[in-house]
Amino acid sequence: MTRRTTPHRPDRAADKAAAQARAADQATARAADEPGRFPVGELAYDTRRDRKGVVMDHLDGYVWLRPPGGGREWTARPGDVEPVAADGSVGGTSPDDRLLRARVAVANARSRGEVL
Repeated sequence: MTRRTTPHRPDRAADKAAAQARAADQATARAADEPGRFPVGELAYDTRRDRKGVVMDHLDGYVWLRPPGGGREWTARPGDVEPVAADGSVGGTSPDDRLLRARVAVANARSRGEVL
């Protein structure tokens, strides 16, 4: 009596794990190719519109931004977007600009009757 053997079928779980590993490797390679790409969720500054926004996505060569407090999204070219430092200063602002902005903020608060 001869035994019939079925051809070897690959394990579906192994195939799925291999596909996920390939996708992760491709994503890592894309991120290495685009060093200036801002992470989603980070605060950025759109120099063309003179606005800060949270990075929502990267699609079709544009950076999608949304105002920090919520609102309508807009697109910006990657070259027009700069990082925002932890202290809220934009990459290209000078100390004089920051001092002027702080003084204006104090004057505005005083005019609204806020206690400083």
